[in-house]
Amino acid sequence: MYSQTLRPGLTLGHYPERDYQRKGALDTAAHDLSGLLRRYSRNHLKQARQFCAQVNAASERLRKQGAQTLSVRARELRRTLAREGLSESLAVECFALVREAAGETLGKWHYDSQIIGGWVLLNGMLAEMETGEGKTLMSTLPACTAALAGIPVHVITANDYLVERDAALMSPVFKLLGLSVGTILDREKDTGQRQAAYACDITYCTSKQVTFDYLRDRVAMGHRRGRMDLQLRRLSGRQQDNQQLLLRGLCYAIVDEADSILIDDAGTPLILSREVESSLQPETCQQALQLAGRLDPVQHFQLDERYRDIRLTSAGKAQLEQLVAPLEQPWNLAAQREFLVNQALRAQHCYHRDHDYVVRDGKVQIIDANTGRALPDHSWEQGLHQMIEAKEDCELTGTRETIARMSYQRFFRRYLHLSGMTGTASEVADELWSVYGLEVVRIPTHAPVQRQAGKERVFVTAHEKWQAVVERVKELYESGRPVLLGTGSVADSEHVSQLLAANGLPHQTLNARQDMREAEIIARAGKHGAITVATNMAGRGTDISLAPGVIERGGLHVLAAVRNEARRVDRQLFGRCARQGDPGSYESMLSLEDDLLKKYLPRTLTVVMQRSARWRVPFPWKPVMRLTQLMVERHHARQRRNLVRMDQQLKETLAFTGPLE
Repeated sequence: MYSQTLRPGLTLGHYPERDYQRKGALDTAAHDLSGLLRRYSRNHLKQARQFCAQVNAASERLRKQGAQTLSVRARELRRTLAREGLSESLAVECFALVREAAGETLGKWHYDSQIIGGWVLLNGMLAEMETGEGKTLMSTLPACTAALAGIPVHVITANDYLVERDAALMSPVFKLLGLSVGTILDREKDTGQRQAAYACDITYCTSKQVTFDYLRDRVAMGHRRGRMDLQLRRLSGRQQDNQQLLLRGLCYAIVDEADSILIDDAGTPLILSREVESSLQPETCQQALQLAGRLDPVQHFQLDERYRDIRLTSAGKAQLEQLVAPLEQPWNLAAQREFLVNQALRAQHCYHRDHDYVVRDGKVQIIDANTGRALPDHSWEQGLHQMIEAKEDCELTGTRETIARMSYQRFFRRYLHLSGMTGTASEVADELWSVYGLEVVRIPTHAPVQRQAGKERVFVTAHEKWQAVVERVKELYESGRPVLLGTGSVADSEHVSQLLAANGLPHQTLNARQDMREAEIIARAGKHGAITVATNMAGRGTDISLAPGVIERGGLHVLAAVRNEARRVDRQLFGRCARQGDPGSYESMLSLEDDLLKKYLPRTLTVVMQRSARWRVPFPWKPVMRLTQLMVERHHARQRRNLVRMDQQLKETLAFTGPLE
């Protein structure tokens, strides 16, 4: 099983990867059906527990031999793997070796649940583990096993902080086993540094960095495909192209926070571009914004907040033609003026400061809706970014010219061996299987979960909700329990911060403005009486350690002041408390003016809900919330499917010039 999927002995010149082959309708249906059959016909946990028992027995044998023999045994295993390939018996020996190395260097031996999860990763599946169960340590088991077999390993995570933290924490284990570890960080642009990091046995990197480096390699190769071309060039002595390549290929990936990367981030293609002089002048943008401000939202354009779409009506086009009569180019061209004003209307009505973006150091920075973090190097397309910069009186940046592009769906399917781990994947298990071929396996917890669910309270107005939130936080603060308050936007986090300050409640705020201090803020979030306000999932992937005395008071309390568009994100927020058997609790306080309901529910139903709340008439709040989230999730899933189709169509349409990948 292992020898068929993980192949040792891959070298720099091979640049191994698996080409993406488009499936027909029958192939897709057969693939999905096989996923259902696999899910219900195979007991993965039974196999994993048998494997775990063998690992524990082998670990005991190694422990009796003494810690000084671990490095020697690692060298012996490396030679054996190179000669025989990776088999189950050798995988058992590798897991036991890594477990003892972790115990020797970190003082932490892998739990059975982590060994089971490591087996799942090694077999190309996705491990769903409760938050706080030690996924970082678990990943060392398959990573070291593959690396000892000579297979380049990419451990892919969500941000630079986690890259540095995880590599530093686990490096003692790797060094004891004679394995090299590298990191790919956004701030390190030097080609030589990146080549050296990718040449290591195990490389920690973010999804965006590895994808963009892959696209740079494809551009350097002139979009040539496959290993045959590279081998022919090596035989002919023309290796200069090979020396420019950053990666050694796409061999084995372990994706941390897999649902965030493979699902949430997969809705937008990654575009490798270069800045060119903008055709949009500041005067043109300002004129477009002024013209947009003179159009009536009822008569002249239709706004769809759900899809951030604006359409000019016939009356709007006629009105615009009259308004631009005194102006010269580009306003005398109907298509051009309608496009510019449409982008200006979107900038004014669809994209909001401190919700969709922040202004930092005079620059517009997009906020990642899934993590609450700022994305400094990202920009909106087709002049929208410049229009928002003009709206905020910022200096206009140049427009971007596309060099290469690729969706996450196509990129990750190119890995010869793909696996992942996350705390929340059940809701998107079907999509993970149909798109990536990843089967979700739920891993049992090391200790019983003591998380307690509180009430879900719904208020008519946002004002009533925030007042109740402050009162509840004050009550918890006086009891000495730490509180994590989850909000939906930067604006909401700063609004509730002002309310807390006005009530004399000391707190700290984590949003896109403070994302550089993320580790520092999270480190204090578990202290006695600590109050932490965080946007969405800011701080995801970092542990909140409880201070002495906090456990006796009931542990961390999570208070959600918003329902997110995905149920998984709600579960991630609630999962910040009660980790590894500690006590903890969570509750929700919502309002009928929250964005989720305002955007996606019909106005008539919203009015009915508001009246029911005022008149204290029973109403099925929870089913409505869940159905709304389900509707939004399906909408986003359709968008991701459409992106894959568009990506493939673009590739086929431009096939005569070479694929943009």
